[in-house]
Amino acid sequence: MTDGDNHSIVKLDDIVKTYQMGEVTVEALRNVTLEILSGEYVSIMGPSGCGKSTMLNLLGCLDRPTSGRYFLGNEDVSTMDDDMLSAMRGRKLGFVFQSYNLIQQLTVIENIEVPLYYQGISESESRERAVYYAKRVGLGSRLNHKPTELSGGQQQRVAIARALANNPLVILADEPTGNLDSSSGKEILDIFDDLHNQGKTLITVTHDQEIAHHGTRVVRLRDGQLESDVRNQ
Repeated sequence: MTDGDNHSIVKLDDIVKTYQMGEVTVEALRNVTLEILSGEYVSIMGPSGCGKSTMLNLLGCLDRPTSGRYFLGNEDVSTMDDDMLSAMRGRKLGFVFQSYNLIQQLTVIENIEVPLYYQGISESESRERAVYYAKRVGLGSRLNHKPTELSGGQQQRVAIARALANNPLVILADEPTGNLDSSSGKEILDIFDDLHNQGKTLITVTHDQEIAHHGTRVVRLRDGQLESDVRNQ
């Protein structure tokens, strides 16, 4: 399901990313062209070293391409400086990591509020949003718990609520069920399914076939190149 007119949210145009390792130039991504529309749920797969992490870093505005262009929404982010990229991450992207990346000293509600603090949103609105998203991922009774008092699945729910808090254009998830048992992993995938059904655009990087089959598309990388791009169903 999409949230309207199927407009382009992510557009990679002939992306090349190289790294210098001593005297050797490593081509992490080679001439990758890809478009993701509003409301799509895309899984990026491929063997270790294929370029998945590099692509995630580019999509997440954590790095820039060596050449080619990357449009997020209708903005060309491929030439932005660090400050502009940081601002884009804060406004347009939500991240969910395998290791949750929660701040151990903060409560559930405070962890969810962190990205809103950096956006300059008022304390009262931040609290209102954080409570809303905590309830949305089933943590309404855990608002004042610290991460150490939560299961892995609950910690990942906090991470999802935090990713949703700034109402991002895209949610990027890196092996989101990698540290979870199968039952908790299924609960996280159910949340992702719900978000997709509500029109959110999701991009997951995974080696897990089950996660991949939840999405609308599976994009496979091999040796830094786009090997296949298949729609599910």
